[in-house]
Amino acid sequence: MDNISNAILAISLIIIMFGMGLSLEIKDFVRIFSKPKAILIGLCCQLINLLIVGFILIRIFNLSPEIAIGVIIISACPGGPTSNLITHLANVDTALSVSLTAISSLITLVSIPFIINLGLQEVLGEGTTIQLNIAQTILQVFIIVILPVGLGMILKYKSPSFALKMEKPVKKASGIFFVIVLVAILIKERALLINNIQEAGLVTLTLNVITMSIGYILGYIFSLPLKQRISVAIEGGIQNGTLGISIATILLNNTAYAIAPAIYGTLMFFTAGIFIYWSNKQIKKQII
Repeated sequence: MDNISNAILAISLIIIMFGMGLSLEIKDFVRIFSKPKAILIGLCCQLINLLIVGFILIRIFNLSPEIAIGVIIISACPGGPTSNLITHLANVDTALSVSLTAISSLITLVSIPFIINLGLQEVLGEGTTIQLNIAQTILQVFIIVILPVGLGMILKYKSPSFALKMEKPVKKASGIFFVIVLVAILIKERALLINNIQEAGLVTLTLNVITMSIGYILGYIFSLPLKQRISVAIEGGIQNGTLGISIATILLNNTAYAIAPAIYGTLMFFTAGIFIYWSNKQIKKQII
């Protein structure tokens, strides 16, 4: 995606994060951190399970070095604002999702260079040193996620009646945006998808489905409530494709490494759409 597309996407996500804030209160985050089991399971899915699955898959699948390294890159980039949006649309624990995004984003400032260097050694037999722009990454997470969510929460605190009135329209707008983004990505990246879907499609789809499934299963094993279980599954399986593409093209200066993150970032919208539909049905059953 070019700079204009990225800017439009960022602005749209900021608006949606603000809408999320309208449905959150400080007590939601206090609840999460007072019983940190869900946070710990979510971080385990994002920072450990994802990597293990990624490294296993590049051994199982017969991949070119460029695709294999791309899989490692996406495995090193846990969920960003997109996973928060999907959690919101799935009507599950948004506070947990936002908390996991904020914490994992800070941890990956240290972990990403180490993981990708390890992946380069695994695939190419040689290492290289990469460094993230720490200030830029922190600023990005703050502007796109933390600040708009915080402003939405402040508005809800100051004017709860207005926040309640706006909550449903904003959620509907988020759903419309989700479809628009999916269609735009398909149109814009159609050449990339057609040329590389055979090699990179199956491995990235497998990574997505397995990591989401592990998140849900772990949530079930550790007796998390249904909404937290689904949130952990989303955070464990929806990765930050935009960050992966940036690392490939800017830090590693190799656009071929961006193929797997780009295809992953497209396919995850399909699985996310299915998961949102399934999640809403499960929540309705629980209410009934």
